[in-house]
Amino acid sequence: MSNFVVYDHPDFLVAIKPAGLSFHKEENELGFVEVLRQTLGEMPLWPVHRLDKLTSGLLLFAKNAEAASYFGAAFAEHRINKYYLAISDKKPSKKQGWIKGAMEKGRGGSWRLSRDGKLKAATQFFSYGDMLYGQRLFVLRPLSGRTHQLRVALKSLGSPILGDERYGGTPADRGYLHAWGLDFDYQGEQQRILLAPESGSAFQGLEALLATIDSPWDLPWPSK
Repeated sequence: MSNFVVYDHPDFLVAIKPAGLSFHKEENELGFVEVLRQTLGEMPLWPVHRLDKLTSGLLLFAKNAEAASYFGAAFAEHRINKYYLAISDKKPSKKQGWIKGAMEKGRGGSWRLSRDGKLKAATQFFSYGDMLYGQRLFVLRPLSGRTHQLRVALKSLGSPILGDERYGGTPADRGYLHAWGLDFDYQGEQQRILLAPESGSAFQGLEALLATIDSPWDLPWPSK
């Protein structure tokens, strides 16, 4: 089994995508889907969600059409909880709560958050750390799946993600957004997968802080 695979089930697998690698093929560069298929010997895989190039972390792949259909419906009905970690070196306008709005296309492939629009986005978050030390760690739970949703959400707080220069983040050795956890039911069994970031000096610098935080499914998330 590939080093990318962190959890293997007869009907699906969970793999970890490195930061800086596109999800699909770009020009002369293979995407993560192609790389994973090559390392698994062309095993049939159905991607059921995706991550930005900037983002590292957990991705769920179905191994058959029936599982792909199940997960497609589960994502559409918000029955799969996803949890992310992010770092910013700028103070947020609030330390926890909701970030809500409508996603609108901006210039050059960027997005922005507005009050009105059809593409509604909602994110819950907690943040940790003392800005006296220059960085703050965010735990994010998106309740919708919009393009660049979390990156735009943190920018709207005045705390763009470290390394996310598109949205005003300070340049860094990587974009500091990581898909940390997945929590879902499959055939009556609760599946919970959690994996800390494996790269990034800023993530490594906050390992002690991360160790003090509860598992994301145990946090007191605001009621919907």
